[in-house]
Amino acid sequence: MRTGDYSGLGSGSAQGTGAEKSAGSFFVDEALEAAITEGMRKSEELLINELDQGEEFLVERVSHLAKAGGKRFRPMFTMLAAQFGENPKSENVITAATVLEMTHLATLYHDDVMDEADKRRGVDSANSRWDNTVAILAGDYLFATASRLLSRLGSETVAHFAETFGVLVTGQMRECLDDSDLQIEQRIDRYIKVISEKTGVLIASAGYLGALHAGASENVTAALRRYGELIGIIFQIVDDIIDISSNTDQSGKTPGTDLREGVFTLPVLYALQEDSPAAARLRELLVGPITDDALVDEALDLLAQTKGVERALDMVRGLLEESDQVIAELPDGAAKESLRQVARYTVERVG
Repeated sequence: MRTGDYSGLGSGSAQGTGAEKSAGSFFVDEALEAAITEGMRKSEELLINELDQGEEFLVERVSHLAKAGGKRFRPMFTMLAAQFGENPKSENVITAATVLEMTHLATLYHDDVMDEADKRRGVDSANSRWDNTVAILAGDYLFATASRLLSRLGSETVAHFAETFGVLVTGQMRECLDDSDLQIEQRIDRYIKVISEKTGVLIASAGYLGALHAGASENVTAALRRYGELIGIIFQIVDDIIDISSNTDQSGKTPGTDLREGVFTLPVLYALQEDSPAAARLRELLVGPITDDALVDEALDLLAQTKGVERALDMVRGLLEESDQVIAELPDGAAKESLRQVARYTVERVG
């Protein structure tokens, strides 16, 4: 479960700058789309300018993933949340969006080391191109650069981000814990906590900081923070459903990747909870990572015979309903409808 990268969001391929890619999928209002795209362009410019400073050997390594592309979902969501404040074009909104993207990029460097990943966004991962030490240090440098930008935003934002970063690290560490002795219900609870902490927290921060620095009210800021968290949770559950239920041509991913790594996601946990012949055989197979292609195929076939995916989708629908309730009191208009479009797109990806 490689959480956190929204490279599947937005239009176009993962190559090129995010400012060119992400906004068009969600906005039917041309004026709103133009405002979001312009904000993302400024954030992208700040991101690249900051990462292009320093020694040449350093610049190449710390800008490796940024220049590989990505959808820049977090800056986009920051700009969208800012539309609910009095000053959506504030320079502080741009700075906050860039801090979030830098932090996200830093976590990708570190995730790839932990996952021993060879590729990220269609290019060699930093640990593959150089080595683990370089990848870790590049991620650390991104955190340092993000912190320097963060200092421009005041003590309230620094305190918020310290809390956010603590939650992010907690989720990463929680995912590393051995849960083999836990009951299925406990493992499901742990799964939700992990994706909330690893994926949801930065999207939540984008909603919070975008609204805060645009001058939105406390109630609006809190609503957008919770909405961002829900979007992250929904996205990750759907991503995990896609991992076991879609073909490569449809999703661009190799089915059963998490099974090969011994990671049991929500649809798998629900399947293991069943009292059925398919679930019984799954419990025999899934005692750890499975690397044999034939066994992976068998496990995927067995999962299709259970209600694991159906139950996971039921949870997604419930979270989607909650997300609608969270923003119900926000002012109606293009920005609010775009929030809904973002949530619905995450679900529609499962096809």
